[in-house]
Amino acid sequence: MKFTEMPYSRPDMAGMKQGYEALTERLKGAKTYTEARDAFLQKEVLESGISTQESLASVRHSIDTRDEFYDGEARFWNAAMPELEVDIQEWTKALLASPFRAEFEKEFGSRMFLREEMALKTFSPEIIPDMQQENDLVREYEKLLASAQIPFEGGVYTLSQLAPFKTLSDDERRLAAWKAEGKWYREHQDRLDDIYDRLVHLRDGMGKKLGYEGYTTLGYYRMGRDCYTKDDVEKFRDAVRRYVVPVAASIYEAQAKRLGKEYPMNYADNALQFRSGNPRPQGTPDEILAQGLRFYDALSPETGRFFHMMVDNGLLDVLSTEGKRSGGYCTNFQEYGVPFIFANFNGTQHDVEVVTHEAGHAFAYYVNRDRVPASSIWPSMEACEVHSMSMEFMSWPWAEGFFGADTRKFYYSHLTGALTFIPYGTLVDHFQHAVYEKPDMTPAERHAVWKELSGVYMPWAKLDGGIPFYGDGEAWQRQHHIYSSPFYYIDYCLAQTVSLQFWALIRKDRKLAWERYMAYTKQGGSRVFTELLAEAGLASPFGADCLRDVCGEAQKWLEEYDLGDVR
Repeated sequence: MKFTEMPYSRPDMAGMKQGYEALTERLKGAKTYTEARDAFLQKEVLESGISTQESLASVRHSIDTRDEFYDGEARFWNAAMPELEVDIQEWTKALLASPFRAEFEKEFGSRMFLREEMALKTFSPEIIPDMQQENDLVREYEKLLASAQIPFEGGVYTLSQLAPFKTLSDDERRLAAWKAEGKWYREHQDRLDDIYDRLVHLRDGMGKKLGYEGYTTLGYYRMGRDCYTKDDVEKFRDAVRRYVVPVAASIYEAQAKRLGKEYPMNYADNALQFRSGNPRPQGTPDEILAQGLRFYDALSPETGRFFHMMVDNGLLDVLSTEGKRSGGYCTNFQEYGVPFIFANFNGTQHDVEVVTHEAGHAFAYYVNRDRVPASSIWPSMEACEVHSMSMEFMSWPWAEGFFGADTRKFYYSHLTGALTFIPYGTLVDHFQHAVYEKPDMTPAERHAVWKELSGVYMPWAKLDGGIPFYGDGEAWQRQHHIYSSPFYYIDYCLAQTVSLQFWALIRKDRKLAWERYMAYTKQGGSRVFTELLAEAGLASPFGADCLRDVCGEAQKWLEEYDLGDVR
């Protein structure tokens, strides 16, 4: 079914609650596994309908945050989901106490119960009002960013539409674009500070109401961290500082030399990789999608069928338009068994990475769409990001069809971007841990923490006040995840470490690389992250030598890579 034809109807709140209550009683009263299993499968049907309607409302609100109808539906779901959590938790308790647990585990796997046990640790009815307020604050942040109207060179642009100007090869115009964007953020900084301050205190309060020291433990449970701890993350951060930051710094030092700039550079100069301009895709959005079809057709029969299905059914909304939420994501409509890609094409390298990155998520869902329970379709967040980041590298043999004359630039830019991203992503994670350890910090103190940590993880970024907002070390406020999904960012860094293993393998044996990719992806959410990796013959990012080894491979390639006459 085409996305435009999928009907939306707000479910009756009382009916949803009654549905959960009735199925919970059926599960509790089951005399045989057959009866318990039937209640379990009926609950899957109930949740499939609920999640599909919630996703439809969310996506259509994202596409146009000004739409009054879907704005109202977003408010409904922000209030409804925390209230439903009471009934979901009662079901969970009944399932965990079921005398047929062994039979359930044999048929559906044991991870289902691990996930449910963790879910119980994230909720009590006492925090329902807090969860509802949290949802409203995140929505307020999203709407604020979507409303941006930034004057520049006689035009007015959204944040996404301004992005191409931020990588112009003309130094003055590029700097002016960064200043224009920074000015918008600075003008709205009091509101951004206020939203985040309220979110931090809400989350800290929720953690304490649930018996934790604050938000961090609750945040890890919410993220479904089931095979590594805060200590493991801290060790990973140490390895990033030891192995990745020096390589990333050398990349920016070489860039400064190419540009004729003094190192370290400001944000505007760091954004320009080549004096002749950054790699840009060739063709219109339709032509980029057409090349995506050629890529997926050639990659494998499964990927070909998948991407044709996406295009034919309008399951991609990629143009940047007024009122549209910034950023990009992949979600799914469970009732129809299809994924959906939301993005903002803006004429930059990012457009191609949408076709590969977000489609990597979508393909993983497509492969596992028939798994039961539906919660086992997706693995944990860092495991999901392996699908997407590694698919980006799978596209390298077809890069010329996307970039034409800029293909050599793209190869260099993509690999260096992967390496330099890891320190930034780790900075985001470290910053969030610092914030939730001291939730009563003032906005000024939070900005100071970000600025200090930037010097550790991003020594190539000059913070001298030259660009409003950015030059003052306040750029964390543009990072959506910090507001909406706390602690969801180290996931990208862990996944990027795995994707660099795929990058190295693709260069040696493309067929084997794809076999391992499929071996990893076909497991869906049946195992925890480290087990998924082991099953596919991949090293864990937490391994003592993992980051050292991938950085060594990448640095060797960079030293030998011939940019030719690219400047």
